[in-house]
Amino acid sequence: MNILSLFVLIPALMLLGLWLAKNLNQVRGVMVAGASCLVVLSVWLTVYYIGHHNDPGAMKDGMMFTAAIDWFKPLNIQYAVGVDGISVVMLLLSSIIVFTGTFASWQLKPLTKEYFLWFTLLSTGVFGFFICTDMFTMFMFYEVALIPMYLLIGVWGSGHKEYSAMKLTLMLMGGSALLILGILGIYYFNGATTMNVTEIAKTSHLIPLGVQCAFFPFIFIGFGVLGALFPFHTWSPDGHASAPTAVSMLHAGVLMKLGGYGCFRVAMYLLPDAAQELSWIFIILTTISVVYGALSACVQTDLKYINAYSSVSHCGLVLFAILMMNQTACTGAILQMLSHGLMTALFFALIGMIYGRTHTRDIRELAGLMKIMPFLAVGYVIAGLANLGLPGFSGFIAEMTIFVGSFGADPVAGDPSTSFRMVATIIACMSIVVTAVYILRVVGKILYGEVENKHYLSLTDATWDERVAVICLIFCVAGLGTFPFWVSNVISPSAGSILQSIGVM
Repeated sequence: MNILSLFVLIPALMLLGLWLAKNLNQVRGVMVAGASCLVVLSVWLTVYYIGHHNDPGAMKDGMMFTAAIDWFKPLNIQYAVGVDGISVVMLLLSSIIVFTGTFASWQLKPLTKEYFLWFTLLSTGVFGFFICTDMFTMFMFYEVALIPMYLLIGVWGSGHKEYSAMKLTLMLMGGSALLILGILGIYYFNGATTMNVTEIAKTSHLIPLGVQCAFFPFIFIGFGVLGALFPFHTWSPDGHASAPTAVSMLHAGVLMKLGGYGCFRVAMYLLPDAAQELSWIFIILTTISVVYGALSACVQTDLKYINAYSSVSHCGLVLFAILMMNQTACTGAILQMLSHGLMTALFFALIGMIYGRTHTRDIRELAGLMKIMPFLAVGYVIAGLANLGLPGFSGFIAEMTIFVGSFGADPVAGDPSTSFRMVATIIACMSIVVTAVYILRVVGKILYGEVENKHYLSLTDATWDERVAVICLIFCVAGLGTFPFWVSNVISPSAGSILQSIGVM
């Protein structure tokens, strides 16, 4: 059996174990054992990839551990798997979020067993999406990842959970409709012989430009909806605000990354001429996403809405960077996926822990939490500093790589697109200042000052399970910020290979 299939098999065994579990301790045991196995497997895969990605014998078409089994021969649909540097680090991120999300949900009630069943099914879709190289199979796992969100928010969420769950589902299913049209368009106009991404990429330039320009918006917008592309982002703040803690962690930390990954791996890789022809339209939209998301976060009073709009801004920055079609910027985009995934998971975990004690997320009703729950407060400060790009944390290295790559993207004298990209980069850079405004405002408001609600004085600090989740995420955020080069050295060759196929290198 191909080693990559374990990323689907382990969650499948977790589902079986959860179904057979008779009590809460058995449910927790299954989740911890399965999540730990996924972390170990992803760490091993990362280490192995680092040691062998320069070995021609281990790589095929830029992918490692490739394998394919026919599923539906008439349409050439295969269960085809393979990983490059980008998908390897995405698998590592996903496993970390599933592991920490398990501990963040340790005390969740009621229907704990059912909750973890749907949570595990969601993770199955995420892992399957990142290992697959067949477009249709990727789309299948993409749908598996989206469908559980409705129940996870609608049943275990808070606030206007039914409205948020339905809005999220309808908008993401609308994006899926565009995706299936785009996937079928690529398949038929490429000769209807294969749905394998690496095989299609070899002949994608033979697809007429008009056809590429017709289907590129379908694919980019279809994935962009999940990546919170303006103006299709409105589901995200409502969905985040109503979702339970671990679902918000997995949703913002990993699920939204499927959007950026799909835009790069499918839309731009397989429709390269259209990507160059139409990139300016989506650069405008992503620039709006970056600035609009940051400005919207400034006027929110709900902690989850603040982090949700912050996610719109940061995920917009991912799409902005890949559209620059520059190796440095695209490397920064993947680093931003990792950084934002870890930071936002930490944020949502801490917000959920604070809400579980105070029963409010309104910053106007919170103050002096540093005195009451110092561990959670310090964790929130660290998450905030990472979010605003403090050197030493993951946010700094990711954003600086993006802006340096975007602004210095091979300027050509007299080429108007060069000036356009530079102006867009300068506008996007403004989000750094705005981010500092809303992060420091919230930190000062909820953590310091006098405790206004005397009931809060009796609240307790983080429990052991909550500390495990928070410490793991802080370690990853600081580790990526302090030692970023091993990650960028894994990502950069794979990003360069895709850009070379697009024809910009």
